[in-house]
Amino acid sequence: MEKPVASITVLGSTGSIGTNTLDVLARHPERFSVYALTAARQVDLLLAQCLRFNPTWAVMTDPDAAKQLEERLGAEGSRTRVASGADALVEVAQDERVDMVMGAIVGAAGLPPCLAAAQAGKRLLLANKEALVVGGDFFMSAVRQGGGRLLPIDSEHSAIFQSLPEDPETWERRVEKIILTASGGPFRTRDIATFADITPEQAVAHPNWVMGRKISVDSATMMNKALEVIEAHYLFGLPASRLEVVIHPQSIIHSMVQYHDTSVVAQLGTADMRVPIAYGLSHPERVVSGASPLSFDALTGLTFEKPDPRRFPGLGLAWAALEGRAGSTAVLNAANEVAVDAFLNRRIRFDQIHVVNQETLSSSWDGETDSLEALLALDGQARQRAASVVSAL
Repeated sequence: MEKPVASITVLGSTGSIGTNTLDVLARHPERFSVYALTAARQVDLLLAQCLRFNPTWAVMTDPDAAKQLEERLGAEGSRTRVASGADALVEVAQDERVDMVMGAIVGAAGLPPCLAAAQAGKRLLLANKEALVVGGDFFMSAVRQGGGRLLPIDSEHSAIFQSLPEDPETWERRVEKIILTASGGPFRTRDIATFADITPEQAVAHPNWVMGRKISVDSATMMNKALEVIEAHYLFGLPASRLEVVIHPQSIIHSMVQYHDTSVVAQLGTADMRVPIAYGLSHPERVVSGASPLSFDALTGLTFEKPDPRRFPGLGLAWAALEGRAGSTAVLNAANEVAVDAFLNRRIRFDQIHVVNQETLSSSWDGETDSLEALLALDGQARQRAASVVSAL
């Protein structure tokens, strides 16, 4: 008996995760169909994606970009309808005709549509780590109440998920700790004394992965790993004290789980995001991803090292935020988005990103974390505080 075709909304289809998702979907037209594609303002790429996958809806957050897309799709005779704005993102994430949602919008902007998908009981493939970092317990509660399924797409969290027992009820009892691996980014061996001279162009040149500018800078500071530690806490329910990070420059082992008997289970593979994407789409089955298989005879060696807190001071902020007051993780995420944007626009130095994050996290703020509105208000407060720190540097 043939399986029914699963209908998918791809939030952030023009980013690296989005384009890789469409690559996997294109390999399995008998299993998946595209209901909606969304982007911010990349009209040319979204146009090409719409013409290839024929979604029912295309959403652009920028109204002018949406108008351009609508005109060009009309000229091509496409039946894809176009909408714009944040509310439209929520609509295509929670639509009753959608089975799965790929949450690949970068930053806190991805929280509302991912939350809507969770509340609507969708299978949510979460590549937007900020949704959990900002949403925290509130987001996980929405997943449980919605009755859907949350599957991590970050390579590290997918690896952890694949290395854990099938029954989540046993995780706390059987697992000693979770070990997230990190590549160390482009500055793993660079002289720390030269960090003030690092340019945006150097920071976005990741040695192993092709990613967007913001996440590439996060990799260079290891703030991406700090956010992933926070995400792992909420995804897998282990306290901060049982989460660890190790640098593994080859990016072959994507993360590990150590059990109480000291056994370590790891997931290995090539550095290709199509692997965790394909796993999320097909779980509990596995489908062809398009990635090259791992060639063991070509591996020259696997090495591991502890992160240097002088080189990566931002990493420690993960545990500080998890052990801080409610909302601390949301504040840290907002500060980091402001700091990275300021660096990319050459308003602060690379080594000042941590200063912005630390000072914002250490500041006082008011607000609750029990609703989307409260979380977004807290996010706004933190951004204002971070902007003030940036202006003072």
